Amino acid sequence: MSQRKILVTSALPYANGPLHMGHLVEYIQTDIWVRFQKQFGNTCTYVCADDAHGTAISLHAEKQGITPEESVALINKERVRDFGEFMVEFDNYHSTHSPENQTLSEAIYLKLKEKGHIASRSITQAYDPEKEMFLADRYIKGECPKCGTDDQYGDNCEKCGATYSPADLKNARSTISGATPIEKDSEHFFFKLSDFGDFLQEWTRSGTISDEIANKLAEWLDAGLQDWDISRDAPYFGFEIPGEPGKFFYVWLDAPIGYMAAFENLCQKRDDLNFDEYWKKDSDCEVHHFIGKDIVNFHCLFWPAMLKGADYRTPTAVNVHGYLTVNGEKMSKSRGTFITARTWLDHLDPEYLRYYYAAKLSNRIDDLDLNTDDLVQRVNSDLVGKVVNIASRNAGFIKKRFGGKLSSNNMVEELTADFQQAGDRIAALYENREFSKAMREIMALADKANAWIDEVKPWVVAKEEGKDQELHDICSAGINLFRLLMIYLKPVLPGMAAKAEAFLKIEPLSWADSQTVLLDHEVAKFKPLMTRVESDKVAAMIEASKEVLAQMAEQKPAEAASLASNEWLEKEPVAEEIKFDDFAKVDLRIAKIVNAEHVEGAGKLLRLTLDIGEAETRNIFAGIKSAYAPEALIGKHTVMVANLAPRKMKFGVSEGMVLAAGPGGSDLWILEPHEGAQPGMRVM
Repeated sequence: MSQRKILVTSALPYANGPLHMGHLVEYIQTDIWVRFQKQFGNTCTYVCADDAHGTAISLHAEKQGITPEESVALINKERVRDFGEFMVEFDNYHSTHSPENQTLSEAIYLKLKEKGHIASRSITQAYDPEKEMFLADRYIKGECPKCGTDDQYGDNCEKCGATYSPADLKNARSTISGATPIEKDSEHFFFKLSDFGDFLQEWTRSGTISDEIANKLAEWLDAGLQDWDISRDAPYFGFEIPGEPGKFFYVWLDAPIGYMAAFENLCQKRDDLNFDEYWKKDSDCEVHHFIGKDIVNFHCLFWPAMLKGADYRTPTAVNVHGYLTVNGEKMSKSRGTFITARTWLDHLDPEYLRYYYAAKLSNRIDDLDLNTDDLVQRVNSDLVGKVVNIASRNAGFIKKRFGGKLSSNNMVEELTADFQQAGDRIAALYENREFSKAMREIMALADKANAWIDEVKPWVVAKEEGKDQELHDICSAGINLFRLLMIYLKPVLPGMAAKAEAFLKIEPLSWADSQTVLLDHEVAKFKPLMTRVESDKVAAMIEASKEVLAQMAEQKPAEAASLASNEWLEKEPVAEEIKFDDFAKVDLRIAKIVNAEHVEGAGKLLRLTLDIGEAETRNIFAGIKSAYAPEALIGKHTVMVANLAPRKMKFGVSEGMVLAAGPGGSDLWILEPHEGAQPGMRVM
């Protein structure tokens, strides 16, 4: 079989918050597939990057008092660390804010323009006169024009389900400045997606994507494709469109080009890779994308059409997965099941999650449930109770009785042959992303090995006179069966496989090694390869997740928001109604932030010292660290609840509440009064 050349990507994570369990479904799935390809002997290259552009990135940086470039760099540092500890091994992890991406984005745009696939026209948009910027729908709120519910976004009402344009909102306001939006005309540039209708009809049925996805996309294709707005007006953090001052590429234009840019950047570092070989129209190489089902339209309509129009090859496959639920429900703030990568790593072995996801993943688009009770049972039963148990039951005898050397005789040739023949089936399952089926095949083999060991009982043979050779052969066979299992599990458990290789004193295991056994071979002293999952550590992780969010909730109402806005998070429940007399008891005052500082050991809190007038100051803990750098707050005025009973927290006593608004995480704003407000003034 000839060696394949494969380029693999995962969707680029947006650079505005921490990695969490939902993100890791995709990156672990991709990493397992890539590791299998490399272990199998194919040339496989895995690239990814931070998705670094857009309004949300610049607003996040502004609130921190730093530049967008500095903000993206900070996120990148955390990302690289967390990915590394989860053993997600990229050949290159880059950024869309790179010279390679700018060059490629401009070239692709100019090629599309040259071939007549770019159009321009004037459109009317909502405009924030205070911030002097156009507003996307998500940055406009107001009253639903149909049911009157307040605090609804500019495109749909969450209460009655009505859809509308921002101009239809009553009492509309910019969520960025609070100003009333006005309408303003601007020239925008469009990619003429309709030029590629026939091509996309054929491409979506070519086997590149699943029938399930193709059927969904057929709804778009049959309805007629609309031109795609690919430009945004200044101020915007991104790449300026060539020849169009003040106009920038929309983030979703340069984001997928970021796959090419990350590979181009790697090619500059490695002599064995050639960009054109992989991306030219008639390339024999493969390109595989792994994505979530929420971004199918970008990857299966816009992206292949852009590539086709710019004379590049299109993807070999776009592999789509579903969302993550935790304990049967969407990731939840109140239940502590919104779990960041860092929280998991602080409490549990990352390979527990890698194996659990592998045991649940298929090539379908089903949602995956992370059930913590099931995780404890499955990891302890499968990995510790079955796989590691095979090695631990036999290794001690090899070291103590036979000087650490395996027998020169394989006494279970038939069982070994069963294990070896399973290699082709398991490889095919890995190739087709049927990881859960592969894990079942491997655990069925482990059951066979354990059943055989139970039958021959080496611990009994060890006590019998004159049976040293039999004991040597039994234990050596057990070690060899364990080795075969580790070959098959290595894409999922690279850390455990490395420990097994050290124990076996062998070079890194390849897939072809499954066709051999170790005879008359010295092994090292056995050390535990994996410990059992402890339920109390899982519970501690859940509690830690609750604590992170509880620190924000201490400053309700607005700071009790999600760590990140994404499709896995549940919506906040509607608060219980109160009467006017209840609200009248709340003492809202203008306060000046005279000091702000980090809280040691608190991931989300800042300690604020507030001047509330009449020579009185208050200390308040506010869960807004993800949105503001402390130095950016000093000197600002804000609104606080002055008559809230002091609350004792882990880090001290909080003497009130600062009001803030926004979806949460980096998108969180303290409510700044207009200039001229003085500390102590009451808000009516």
